[in-house]
Amino acid sequence: MSDESSAMKLEDHKIFPLYSASNKVVRIYSQELEKLNLTYTQYLVMLVLWEKENINEKELGEKVFLKSNTLTPLLNKLVEKGYVRKSRNVSDIRNIVISLTPKGRQLKEQAADIQGHVADKVNLNDEESQQLFDLLMKILKEE
Repeated sequence: MSDESSAMKLEDHKIFPLYSASNKVVRIYSQELEKLNLTYTQYLVMLVLWEKENINEKELGEKVFLKSNTLTPLLNKLVEKGYVRKSRNVSDIRNIVISLTPKGRQLKEQAADIQGHVADKVNLNDEESQQLFDLLMKILKEE
């Protein structure tokens, strides 16, 4: 059997489980986040904002690995929900600053248990979770 035909088997695609595991984890998060009327990607943006209440849109995109064409409509939805506000930086009007609203701050309390609920369903211990995180970040930083 040639190497070429071997590469055409699913089990030879070592990254395939990453795709399937990612889908599974997003489904688990989605069940939890439904209560907050957030998508998983919106939740990631909110996590950054709960850590840093005001952030430049470009920096926010870099933190969550989203390009502007994906981030802008997502932020607009969060503005519609009343969780964030967008404003121009006074010293450079090309910069858009994203800020939490009081409603967005309140949402943090409601979201506090989500990570724990998801972790319980994923079945990894702390060391395994850290190893997985490190490996995935390595993939993401290879761009």
